[in-house]
Amino acid sequence: MSRIGRKEIVIPENVEVMINENKIKVKSNKGELYYELSTLIDIEKRDNKITLKKKCTTQQARAIHGLSRSIINNMIVGVSKGFEKKLVIQGIGYRSQIENKNLILNIGYSHPVIIRPPKNIQITVENNTNITVHGISKETVGQIAAQIRSVRKPEPYKGKGIKYINEQIIRKVGKAGK
Repeated sequence: MSRIGRKEIVIPENVEVMINENKIKVKSNKGELYYELSTLIDIEKRDNKITLKKKCTTQQARAIHGLSRSIINNMIVGVSKGFEKKLVIQGIGYRSQIENKNLILNIGYSHPVIIRPPKNIQITVENNTNITVHGISKETVGQIAAQIRSVRKPEPYKGKGIKYINEQIIRKVGKAGK
């Protein structure tokens, strides 16, 4: 039995959860998220707690049990607290800026790279090199942060590029001189 799937999900006071058969809607003042559960999982809400149970013991049901619990928990955390990812730009002349909610990256290409975030994602820039991605959906925040990083991944020789704030770049030794 899944250790994660067995855990109860506690609903905070400012979060409203509506369950209709296998569809879940999580709502608060920050926004709302939707999720459709698999037919292999039963969901039950009592007071301010949600529990998930498997209908059968197949391999697929066991796999989806913990996954569904994690997704619903992330939805509740997202609408109550939110998620954020921080990135850092390293390199001489590399910079970023916000213009009309779009992120503009000048990172060594012949043209600026423009990234348009979805409607529920906010991007902020501090000191032209620190980028923060905020949102209520953990999946979307991670996807946008990965998209920004993929524009110029950090290279191993000088460490130039866009990296996550806590990412360690393994450096390589350059060409040896004579």
